[in-house]
Amino acid sequence: SPSKTYAAAGTYSVKLTVTDNGGLSNTKTQSVTVGSSGGVQTYTNTTAVPIQGEVTVESPITVSGRTGAASATTTVKVNISHTYIGDLKVDLVAPDNSVYVLHNRTGSSADNIYTTYTKDLSTEQLNGTWKLRVNDNYGEADDGTIDNWSIAF
Repeated sequence: SPSKTYAAAGTYSVKLTVTDNGGLSNTKTQSVTVGSSGGVQTYTNTTAVPIQGEVTVESPITVSGRTGAASATTTVKVNISHTYIGDLKVDLVAPDNSVYVLHNRTGSSADNIYTTYTKDLSTEQLNGTWKLRVNDNYGEADDGTIDNWSIAF
């Protein structure tokens, strides 16, 4: 039962030669396509988290059982209900506590953040607890909610 592990995804030419006790042999050559390890997987937190003025909240997603680093094109989908997104700072916090800014008090009096961000997280290991951190920088009565969010890598 011969086996071979490839370090990277791709198409490889595989050649197997079998020789019997009498010295006779036969060779078979075949092309083998190896996919990336695990493919893209999406992790989601659907627990609503209230956002109040002048308070910072976090919503976690724990990733386990994966190997390697995240992608240079990791997507983070954010669904936040809020009546004044100019008050909000939204960050993605990696398991090693590195912070990636997604939204920083732009949009003025617009409502809600329903968008997908693409971030280069290729220096971050997949496993661990990822957090969406939201800070409402204004104390008025325009509270909101992290409705849900997801990360795909």
